[in-house]
Amino acid sequence: MLKAIDLTKTYDKHQALSQLNLSVDQGEIFCLLGQNGAGKTTTINLFLGLIAPTSGEAQVNGVTVKPNSTKTTQMIAYIPEVVQLYGTLSGLENLNFFSRLAGFKYVNAELSNFLSKAGLQEAAHQKKLSSYSKGMRQKVGIAIALSKNADYIFMDEPISGLDPKATLEFTKICKELSNEGKAIFMATHDIFNAVNVGTKIGIMKEGQLVHTSSTDTINATQLQDLYLKTI
Repeated sequence: MLKAIDLTKTYDKHQALSQLNLSVDQGEIFCLLGQNGAGKTTTINLFLGLIAPTSGEAQVNGVTVKPNSTKTTQMIAYIPEVVQLYGTLSGLENLNFFSRLAGFKYVNAELSNFLSKAGLQEAAHQKKLSSYSKGMRQKVGIAIALSKNADYIFMDEPISGLDPKATLEFTKICKELSNEGKAIFMATHDIFNAVNVGTKIGIMKEGQLVHTSSTDTINATQLQDLYLKTI
């Protein structure tokens, strides 16, 4: 389980996050909505251990991230809005490099299997990243997460800039990961995709989580109305 307990982050006089409480179980996809500056990325960075909370705790499998980020990092993977990869290397070579950084060594057949499972066509495995679309780069990011065997995957605006076909493919992959028991925490602006892919929805405003609901109990139109009223 991912868990935030009264999680708070303050920069000087600005409170970026205020007493956040939430939990994400394995197999769940939690989509966090909110305007820029609402606290979505701050929340992710606290779970990743990139910043320390002012107060409260971020926990991964019952382990408090700070001061145990070395341990918790081994259980999580992160896919940013723009996946930073090496354009001169192929998809397979990038995956090999980043999986080795995480302490894993795979043969080419295993690496290729991760890329295929992430939805990247086999013909692209050996092509340079400089020729990839954003959707293809995102798939390499997913493959890196798979190679880490992470139980928890964080995503920050993962479908920003993707065309409808790539968005649909990305949604399908997320649901497959969920079915395998992976927990996904996704910060997004896309209300309609959040309803389509998520199991839980959260709306954040000015550093506070002001609404949560299950996607079983709300549709896209209702969520849009609620979101506009909230922000």
